[in-house]
Amino acid sequence: MTARMAGTMAGAVLVGLLAAPSAQAQTVSSAAIGGPAADTKWVVDMVHSQVDFRVRHLVGRVRGNFSRWYAVLTTKDGDWKLGTVNVSVQTSSLTTGNEHRDADLRSDRFFAVHRYPKMTFEGSGFAATDSTVDLSGMLTIKGHSRPVVLSGMYRGIAKDSEGHERIAFEVTGRVDRRDFGIDYNETVAGTDLIGNEVEITVAIEAVRVN
Repeated sequence: MTARMAGTMAGAVLVGLLAAPSAQAQTVSSAAIGGPAADTKWVVDMVHSQVDFRVRHLVGRVRGNFSRWYAVLTTKDGDWKLGTVNVSVQTSSLTTGNEHRDADLRSDRFFAVHRYPKMTFEGSGFAATDSTVDLSGMLTIKGHSRPVVLSGMYRGIAKDSEGHERIAFEVTGRVDRRDFGIDYNETVAGTDLIGNEVEITVAIEAVRVN
């Protein structure tokens, strides 16, 4: 097996998050920052958002991303902590920059995209402290659902040139690909060729739609 097997990254997906920072390093509601009202919805701007992953290949790293996914964020009662996230990712959109490796990753040895064309994330737990944010939720890949946690930086809310409100944040988390039925591997000189831990980084810019 060559580097083309490396991208076993997996969990790529996760997108989602909702949170607001507090100047006093406390969890706060959106009202404290002039945030959105009850049942406000935000749709991810795909041009300015990204889902990346990294996984070990022998002693190096392979990076990749999913290019086709969709996410809607909804806040409840003006409180980010009561927000929800619904994310859907097309597994066939996986790319690592190498056609042979990508085809292998889409095969039954890894993501089995023909049988499992989508993976999803449903987030329901949000916490913001100062400029940091945590998101917990349920990730489902190949029919396996596991809880995951993403942590990172909240970048604020601003209006664009057309007057639309936008929110941005960037989070990172780690998952074990074997938890999602992605366990293919080979051994080279006593070392697993592919790492089991996959690092996921999600950078989101979302636009308020109501």
